[in-house]
Amino acid sequence: MPGENGRKKQIYLVVWLDDATRYAVSARFYFDQTVGAIEDSLRRAVQSVGVPDKIFVDNGKQFRSNWLAQACAKLGIRLLTSRPYHPAGKGKVEIFNKTVGKFISEAVLKKPGSLAEYNDLLRIWLDEYYHKNPHSALGGISPATAFGTDSRPLRFVSAERLREAFLHTETRKVDKAGCVSFQGRPYEVGVAYIGRKVEVRFDPSWTDEIEIVHEQSGPFIAKKLEIGTNCGTTQELPGHMRATLPDTSRMLDALRKEHESHRRPSEAATSFKAFWEGGSGHV
Repeated sequence: MPGENGRKKQIYLVVWLDDATRYAVSARFYFDQTVGAIEDSLRRAVQSVGVPDKIFVDNGKQFRSNWLAQACAKLGIRLLTSRPYHPAGKGKVEIFNKTVGKFISEAVLKKPGSLAEYNDLLRIWLDEYYHKNPHSALGGISPATAFGTDSRPLRFVSAERLREAFLHTETRKVDKAGCVSFQGRPYEVGVAYIGRKVEVRFDPSWTDEIEIVHEQSGPFIAKKLEIGTNCGTTQELPGHMRATLPDTSRMLDALRKEHESHRRPSEAATSFKAFWEGGSGHV
């Protein structure tokens, strides 16, 4: 996709598929393949369709992180990792990735200028095309039908337990001023902890506050002493496209119209959990 100064910027797809129904419980493009991308995509999957019994992941280092192992343990998820140089175990995802190639060829015609636009188009394509089309491995029914008629109930967790499971942890030593240094900035812990090691628990998406844990006291919040200026970056819109390409993707335009026609006025206030309430699924 177009990046700064008109240069192309690579994006990566992270997807979680329901093994039994081929339903994409989470699929998004990211600018990298780091642990942060895996965390965001897995959190979205759990928020949408609940906690799976187990997950099967690639052998890449972003999937072998301490954070992922701890998050799975806290949520009661069995973590399985593919063997190195053993592509057969990832066959279903590989087939899905080839199917996404059809989406990409259509998305290019829409000339998306940002990652958000790419993900918006992908969401519509999944809801109105991939999930509704019959799948040969499902006996000719669609992934949405197979997922919605699964007899197993979805297993959701509270927002607090989900937050707890996705926290990252690091160890820090409290300095002579009663502070710890985290991501290059001081956080006030208290003089009672000078010289002691504490556990820092944090959400990477919000570090204005961190949670401090020490064996001699309960968890408490430490705030950043100095808040610097937020520095944002902007992306330029793409320049001219090849004249031989169509002005837009008729397929994605039609899918968007169909997607919008299915929405009710109250749908914006309806959670994905409520959408499947009464049904059941298996991740």
